[in-house]
Amino acid sequence: MIKTYKVLVAEAIPQIRELFPWDLQELLDQQPASLVIDIREAHEFASGAIPNSILVPRGVLESACEWGYSDTVPALVNARQQPVVLVCRSGNRSALAALTLQQLGYEQVYSLKTGIRGWNDYDLPLLDQQGQKVDAEWADQLLNPPVIRQDTA
Repeated sequence: MIKTYKVLVAEAIPQIRELFPWDLQELLDQQPASLVIDIREAHEFASGAIPNSILVPRGVLESACEWGYSDTVPALVNARQQPVVLVCRSGNRSALAALTLQQLGYEQVYSLKTGIRGWNDYDLPLLDQQGQKVDAEWADQLLNPPVIRQDTA
């Protein structure tokens, strides 16, 4: 049986823990050693990210969690017993990634429900590559581009 992306995400969600943006803010206030791992692509991250988050694109996440790879991220390798929150644009990629990290032995892994879009909607700060605050309205336009269906012949 072939599954769609939506089905895969829907199957992952009951198996993981999710946080809303305000929950993540509270977690970061209470447990500053928590890691926020942004799994979007580099160009997405560059346009606006949660302060102090670490870019680990989804395509290299598994190897970033282990020693001995060019993609290894030491802070992530050493975080198996601390809170790790995965972030993407809308919360779908991060839900699948959270399931993967659980399978890799991470004990306190979460997915940011609603993703960066929800973080921005809640008026929490996003920073660009230079550490400058990103305008929320500009970020909203970047995070919600119109999708035009292109049927193939």
